[in-house]
Amino acid sequence: MQGIRAAIVDLDGTMIDTLGDFDVALNLTLKDLGRPAVTRAAIEHMVGKGSAHLIRSALMHGGLDGDAAERVQSEAWTRYQAHYLAINGQHSAVYPGVIEGLAALRARGLPLACLTNKPLSFARPLLQAKGLDGFFAHVFGGDSFARTKPDPLPLLKTCEALGTLPAHTLMVGDSQNDGLAARAAGCPVVLVTYGYNHGDPIAQAPHDWLISSLAELA
Repeated sequence: MQGIRAAIVDLDGTMIDTLGDFDVALNLTLKDLGRPAVTRAAIEHMVGKGSAHLIRSALMHGGLDGDAAERVQSEAWTRYQAHYLAINGQHSAVYPGVIEGLAALRARGLPLACLTNKPLSFARPLLQAKGLDGFFAHVFGGDSFARTKPDPLPLLKTCEALGTLPAHTLMVGDSQNDGLAARAAGCPVVLVTYGYNHGDPIAQAPHDWLISSLAELA
């Protein structure tokens, strides 16, 4: 941690297990559209690249080709947004060690930012509902910048907001999206071993350290 002046922390799969929320909101959306339900196990491999990607993946998983999924994407997003906002946080839980880890970072005097591919309108209420919003000086979502992780742009913009150089800004995440974005931005990166990484071993993602709990950051 020597040389670290700030930290950027991912949300889904890193701080909060939100798979239950995805399961409920997505399957209610598919039911509205008359499409087949998708299993929780399949959803776990789809999350991490934003809501639009999640919805499109679920539609194609249910048998639609790319063009057909694109035609219903707008209606699906509208219904998904309504369902998700209605249940946001009700089927999710903060991972063990998260509060301890965030508190340890703050105790070091590090400013923190939450950076997620989740829409900002979903992320802010979730952090508030779980009592985590007070840890963060900034919260940015998948619609906050022109591109999303694994592109480095969101990390670079978040470093600007924090007032720190990428080399002195730690990225804490759970997937290859976080690792690839951090490497491209020039940020050191620590990945948790329990999150969502599209079904791939997290050790294969770019990282400097692997941890089993954010409490290890203490």
